[in-house]
Amino acid sequence: QVHLVESGGGLVQAGGSLRLSCAASGGDIVAYHMKWFRQAPGKEREFVAAHSSSGGYYYTHSTLGRFDISRDNAKNMVFLEMNNLKPEDTAVYYCAADAGPIRRIRDAGPVEYWGQGTQVTVST
Repeated sequence: QVHLVESGGGLVQAGGSLRLSCAASGGDIVAYHMKWFRQAPGKEREFVAAHSSSGGYYYTHSTLGRFDISRDNAKNMVFLEMNNLKPEDTAVYYCAADAGPIRRIRDAGPVEYWGQGTQVTVST
């Protein structure tokens, strides 16, 4: 059982940056695809970024070039560096882990473990 805990959310002005962290315990993340999703009020949870267990990087169109996912397997942690934040990035951000197929890397369906989420609010 892998336990994920996010941190680093907060309030930031548009154009600013935040770095989210996800600390894993109860298991090593090296064998998992590590993902970030987000959910805004009244909207469905959506994919943000992923780093596959084989080292591939995946982003959604709206975050490509602005967000950067990374992991430190030795520390069992995953990070999401978010730059040039926009008000539409406001959401609860969730860390997730799974060992599903690469073709479903952007899907929430295969996710085995979720964090509790951290709020990111971007003001105008």
